[in-house]
Amino acid sequence: MTPPLPSPLPLPESGGLPLPAPRRGGIAAIPARRIAVLAVLALAVASCASGKATGGAGASPAVGGDGVKTGPGVTADTITVGLMTDLTGPYASFGKSLTQAQQLYFEQVNAGGGVCGRKVEAVVRDHGYDAQKAVAAYTEIAPKSVAIAHFIGSPMVMALKQRIEADELLTIPMAWATGLLGSKPIQVTATTYDIDMINGVDFLVKEKGIKSGDKIGHLYFEGDYGESALNGSKYAAGKLGLTLVEQKIKATDQDMSAQVAAFKAEGVKAVLVSVGPKQSASLVGVSLAKGMDVPFVGSNSAYSPQLLPTPAGPALLKDFYVMTGGAPISAPLPAMKKLAADYAAKYPGQTIDSGVATGYSAAAIVSDALRKACEGKDLSRAAVVAAHRGQSSWGGDYGTVMDFSMFDKPASRASFVVKPDKAALGGAVVFKEAAISDLAKDYPVPVG
Repeated sequence: MTPPLPSPLPLPESGGLPLPAPRRGGIAAIPARRIAVLAVLALAVASCASGKATGGAGASPAVGGDGVKTGPGVTADTITVGLMTDLTGPYASFGKSLTQAQQLYFEQVNAGGGVCGRKVEAVVRDHGYDAQKAVAAYTEIAPKSVAIAHFIGSPMVMALKQRIEADELLTIPMAWATGLLGSKPIQVTATTYDIDMINGVDFLVKEKGIKSGDKIGHLYFEGDYGESALNGSKYAAGKLGLTLVEQKIKATDQDMSAQVAAFKAEGVKAVLVSVGPKQSASLVGVSLAKGMDVPFVGSNSAYSPQLLPTPAGPALLKDFYVMTGGAPISAPLPAMKKLAADYAAKYPGQTIDSGVATGYSAAAIVSDALRKACEGKDLSRAAVVAAHRGQSSWGGDYGTVMDFSMFDKPASRASFVVKPDKAALGGAVVFKEAAISDLAKDYPVPVG
């Protein structure tokens, strides 16, 4: 998908494959342990201001000279959007690409006249994937923002969920766990991890010879990311008559030798992978070294192109696949090619990785919501969220179409099958175009 990223390797729920981007105008986090989320929740509650103080539902709207109702983050000539990112923590590479891509997007929007006659200003805050800094950053920028164009870290988003809802602040998280569903202002883009795993099991059955009665493994992280993915694999395995062999690990675990031994002893015919890139590299490398030559199907956070030059590279190139709701930046789409060229021109010499398409797409989601709200002469936060939720068919030219009208369901159930490729821009190519398996169509997605 993208050329190798600088060290350190991204960890789970960040650095996944890009999201579908818009039809017009140009184009995820360490898994949350419950105890960590509770701790951040306590911190968030302690620092929580009232809805009025943070510019939420209690804030009084105003009407500008152009007849447009405004609210927090909107003046007569400026619309302010917050970027809650990680520039110094474990997702620094991903966060940098996300941030620069969104700054590029809004720069292009402003060059075209802005939105609703106003320039868009992106306010960046680096929380370094630190809970206290994230809560403090939100407290600072929420009163002066109309939306958050990206928010790295599902534990942080979950901890601030009630405040985001009270503030009616359209927020795009960089994570795809089902626990983030169910909130009107929080938009989980494309597929969730469980949907990808269901489509992944279907791929194994149709393309890799897996059949009823076979055993398949699933290596997954504890926490929201892994548990969400596991829900999908359990559902698909049960429907297809497969036996699922589970191996749960912590994000701090690095050597997968014991897990490979367990899978081999059970005679698994394939392995699902819902961990971070470091663990994926260990898994495939040890597996081949131990004579376990099976296909691997990863969640979108399980692969990083910077693994290709490492000793794990040959194993990843052999029989490793990634399920993702977004097309890789190498996809032969005119708009994707333009994005890559524009980014290279704006940031010469910078790595073009998954964060570029993901960030650009998320910025476009926010921008389209603002434009639609402007059509109704209302740029208050509630109106922006309502305008966003009024879109049931968004995107298409850069990936799958997404439905934003239902916040208790994934925006899409179609997954691409992507394969690592060291010669491709971004280090991956489309192996199979996005499709929805029959199992995924009927799957009841858990919410919250």
